[in-house]
Amino acid sequence: MLLSELQEDFALRGLQKFRAAQVYRWLHQRGATSFDEMTDLSKDLRVALKESFEIRNTEIAIRRVSKIDGTKKYLFRLNDGEMIESVLMKYKHGYSICISTQVGCKMGCTFCATGKSGFSRDLLPSEMISEIQTAQKDIGERISNVVLMGMGEPLDNTDNVLRALEIMTSEWGFGWSPTRITLSTAGVAPELQRFLDATKVHLAVSLHNPFHEERAAIMPVERAWPIAEVAAILRRYDFTHQRRVSFEYIVMSGLNDSPRHIRELCRLLDGIKCRINLIRFHKIPGSPFFSPDDEAMIRFRDTLTAKGIQTTIRASRGEDIQAACGLLSTAAAENGQ
Repeated sequence: MLLSELQEDFALRGLQKFRAAQVYRWLHQRGATSFDEMTDLSKDLRVALKESFEIRNTEIAIRRVSKIDGTKKYLFRLNDGEMIESVLMKYKHGYSICISTQVGCKMGCTFCATGKSGFSRDLLPSEMISEIQTAQKDIGERISNVVLMGMGEPLDNTDNVLRALEIMTSEWGFGWSPTRITLSTAGVAPELQRFLDATKVHLAVSLHNPFHEERAAIMPVERAWPIAEVAAILRRYDFTHQRRVSFEYIVMSGLNDSPRHIRELCRLLDGIKCRINLIRFHKIPGSPFFSPDDEAMIRFRDTLTAKGIQTTIRASRGEDIQAACGLLSTAAAENGQ
């Protein structure tokens, strides 16, 4: 619930509205996981809250730590027993967490382990928030940045995602600047415009191939909402100030890294102030794709940069614990991978 909704509920119960603000300070600023922790509320009120409301928490089922870079991957157990994964990374600027927005995913991208695990349900706003808070409690430090890029397609769960973003950015919630948050989408065009109008958080679009038929072969979402339609929507928005848009591009050797792909990328993204993040393909079981060598990645980056598109190679984090891009899968985690 948003604060205004909780205040309305409290008013109907004959409770003062400031009590709702007290509850939300405990939940979102102190990370309370039960009403019993809210010691400045009367005992009777705490009992009444427990009878009427539920706090959805995530519980750490498995925690794995990369021996290469210290990245942590969490397998979280939800209140109903479902499982999701989140990845916590430490940088010079602080901690960044990649959170899930669904249990599984409907998108079916052929290069992604999450898509092969099927779809169970959407996450609630409280569950997304709890991913952040549970990780913060585990490390005993504040997390500075959040990426909605874990399991699931955020814009396939837009209502709950927008509510979670409001909690993160509202003064009564986390009080974060929108520039601390990035949402990643495969390009659900009808929901994309709604998201862009409703928030100021950064956007990352999973592109991976600029040609319609080739992209559709690896990303079924292309059949419903072509990347050209997504690009046309983005041209209507201003990304020259604080808000940024980037395009994620998993490079698969011999599949999407040729000179013609570079030319089409330049044509497709013409007129959009953006960055391309190149990601080396991470092998998943049963996949026919292969990762390019470092020389090929550098050549691809330098050619795009020379053509005027700011391009970087994203360093893989947590690959040894199956935490890198495209590798999240609760089945693998529960099997100890």
